Amino acid sequence: MLEFYRLRSHRIHKFKPKIHLVSDKGPFLLKTITSSEELIEALRLRYQVFHREMLGKTRENGVDVDEFDFICDHLAIIEKKTGRMVGTYRLNCSLFSNRFYSSSEFNLRRILEAPGIKLELGRACIHKDFRKGLVIALLWRGIAEYMAATNSDVLFGCASIKTESARQAALLYNHFQREGRIQTDLLCPPTKAFSMNNLDLWIDKMNRPFSAEEIVEVDEMIPPLCRAYLKAGAFLGGEPAYDADFKCIDFLTILPRANLNKVLWKKYGKESEADVQALAPAAAHFAPAAQAEIA
Repeated sequence: MLEFYRLRSHRIHKFKPKIHLVSDKGPFLLKTITSSEELIEALRLRYQVFHREMLGKTRENGVDVDEFDFICDHLAIIEKKTGRMVGTYRLNCSLFSNRFYSSSEFNLRRILEAPGIKLELGRACIHKDFRKGLVIALLWRGIAEYMAATNSDVLFGCASIKTESARQAALLYNHFQREGRIQTDLLCPPTKAFSMNNLDLWIDKMNRPFSAEEIVEVDEMIPPLCRAYLKAGAFLGGEPAYDADFKCIDFLTILPRANLNKVLWKKYGKESEADVQALAPAAAHFAPAAQAEIA
């Protein structure tokens, strides 16, 4: 009963998509969610991953929902054989909204004042039995197609890293700074409510050459989704925010469409040079300080 009232309070029953995408990809269907029933299934998948796996909640079923789910579009990966949803991603485009989830954690002024259409990504979620390259690739393809449909110029969103340690957060921050991933002209500092205690002190303390053990530690902490953004040419908005509810830190990830590597565009469904050029117009305002290499 509580779940029913939570969904009603967020007007899930009135959900309508902004952009319609659908494509058949081998054993999976890639689409934007088009009904409240599909959206509820995505929210239940998110509950299993974010609340049961990450937070260890014992309640078997539930939903992960907030006020942004009604105003956003949602990608879905559906296994055709069983009809179950195995992956989802939330998409919030500035064509349709001026409210963004990331604004609760970061001051987004510099991004939002820059020219061009913005697309916020969030709540990336894949069922534990399907965390392989194909489903991740399909989500990226869906993002690419959604960017093309909305003519979005830049992606942004929170990349979560599972740690509550200010020392580890500082280690990561200094690593990304040395890699040229942080640009001063688009700094988006954490809001006061999401600032991490003693982080500045640890950043100063860790501003030195890393030991061999610390280099390994940094490499092991960066999750696959964050690596994917970095390989595609993303940079970061500065210091991470601390999310006490999910016991993690979040880096604001900023990915200009112009910097999406051509290899990625082709890999995730854009086959010709003409397609690549059409999907990657100039966006010099967002040019990062350093380009990522594609493995």
